[in-house]
Amino acid sequence: MSGNSLPTPERLPERPFWETVPLNRMSRTQWESLCDGCGKCCVHKLEDDETGKIYPTNVACRLLNTATALCKDYPNRKAHVPECVRLTPAKLDTIDWLPASCGYMRVHRGQGLADWHPLVSGDPDSVHKAGISVRYKTVSEDMAGDLENHIIEGEL
Repeated sequence: MSGNSLPTPERLPERPFWETVPLNRMSRTQWESLCDGCGKCCVHKLEDDETGKIYPTNVACRLLNTATALCKDYPNRKAHVPECVRLTPAKLDTIDWLPASCGYMRVHRGQGLADWHPLVSGDPDSVHKAGISVRYKTVSEDMAGDLENHIIEGEL
């Protein structure tokens, strides 16, 4: 037989779970790992009551560690911040405030994960190195005062 043999199933490259498992069938571990750790979902946004326009701020939830962009008490966050939104696959169609870079949203839209996503890069700091995260870019709501004074242009 020549060296041009067809690949056998055991030699086919395995595709990553986010390309093969539907969001609503992922295990809790798989689902949680889609989070890139950017912290953008934990930054306050203001909505204009008349127009519905969303205005980003540089004010983070009091549970967000501004030096790591991670929640200080993720397992118990709802007990401390009742309005914290727990993302689920079903909510992705109705949420319009997540950034385009969000791992959940990218997979939901069939875009795959960005090269800087920790699941792709293998480096949990790649989201920070790429400048995508809010690390060192926010102030805690405990220190901020009026959110209107913290409206920013564009995204963090």
